[in-house]
Amino acid sequence: MNTIADVQSTHDMRNQSINRVGIRGLRLPLRLSHEEQATVATVAMSVYLPAEQKGTHMSRFVALIESFDEVIDYDTLKLLTHTMLRDLDSNAGEIEIQAPFFRTKTAPISGIKSLMDYDITLTGSIENNLYHQTLKMVIPVTSLCPCSKEISAYGAHNQRSHVTVCLCSADAIEIEEMIALIENQASCQLYGLLKRPDEKFVTEYAYDHPKFVEDIVRDVAAVLKAEKRIQRFVVESENFESIHNHSAYAKIVYP
Repeated sequence: MNTIADVQSTHDMRNQSINRVGIRGLRLPLRLSHEEQATVATVAMSVYLPAEQKGTHMSRFVALIESFDEVIDYDTLKLLTHTMLRDLDSNAGEIEIQAPFFRTKTAPISGIKSLMDYDITLTGSIENNLYHQTLKMVIPVTSLCPCSKEISAYGAHNQRSHVTVCLCSADAIEIEEMIALIENQASCQLYGLLKRPDEKFVTEYAYDHPKFVEDIVRDVAAVLKAEKRIQRFVVESENFESIHNHSAYAKIVYP
């Protein structure tokens, strides 16, 4: 019986290592929470390739992630990243998982339940034997302009805003926990479904909690700094202005 050649395991003569080699754009169902629904994730997996090795084993990436049937959280992503390096015989690598995260929310007055979606990116990486994990979230909220409220005889312009937070943690942090923490720093939260009493409540709540884009990023930064598990973060807010054809924007990098 003839043996099938394993070309990617042969020796390469160009003396050039590759920082990252692997797969991108792999879509599959995953769970990012024990409580919430499964989602469809887009996964990228890559490892360091030494100069003497011609190629990596691409099929092992797919086999590993498809065999994984646990909820993806801090501990399981760390385990998955270490397992990838073992299976690919590498000392450095990265797994990135992008997905819409669906969270059940309860309307403030009627109590009716609906789903809200958030764009989430989880990244686990190992370099120089050190593991790092980052969580990036895009959280839609309401912002209401303090200046508009102050100078207007009635009403104030408000808009939907996107708060983007990218944080590096030294310990487990639940996605739902961080979303709730950040939503509470806006003029008001968003909901997938509201009845008339709920609409009255969120309209008046936003009016009572006006915030500039600068206020939002400062308030989010304050609560993130107070969280000891978070080592560093970037917070951005983009307000899609209702009285301009441009956005207002602010960003804080810590430390």
